[in-house]
Amino acid sequence: MADSFAVDVTRISREALRTMATEPGAAPHLDEERAVSVLNDVIATEVVGWLRYTRDALAAAGGGPGAARAAALLTAQAEQGMRHAVAVAERITALGGRPNFDPDTLAQRAHTDYSVPADAALTATLERNLRAERIVLATYREIAGWFGDRDPDSRDLLQALASDVQRNAGALEDLLRTR
Repeated sequence: MADSFAVDVTRISREALRTMATEPGAAPHLDEERAVSVLNDVIATEVVGWLRYTRDALAAAGGGPGAARAAALLTAQAEQGMRHAVAVAERITALGGRPNFDPDTLAQRAHTDYSVPADAALTATLERNLRAERIVLATYREIAGWFGDRDPDSRDLLQALASDVQRNAGALEDLLRTR
């Protein structure tokens, strides 16, 4: 499991940095087109997370001890993901861009993956989602730093999303500890 986590982080960092890279000597102003592209990747991440959490909540609802609590947590996190996606889409619109919810490209643009593990055990599902939350947290913090003073509104939005993601990771950790 640790190897796949490292590969995911490497891919995510490489893609985020590629998208956010500025040309040498570029002015410190916001490149709205690049900002919209970065934010559209955040939308993809949130929608893919919503799909994963929704599927996992439904799967958990029918399983053994603690399943109802896990299903409720996963459902709440799925709903939060859609609120995040809409908030980011609104920010893109404010920047003059067009939010991209294209289902054909969501998986390629997302910072995490949608996968159905061979081991459908609830503990494995929760661990997979915790790993995804940690990846998203690191990515959102990096993106917020990239926006910096060039776009305080986008920076603040990403910091707020990162705070939610951090709480979600904590809730998953607590649930895993009690299993």
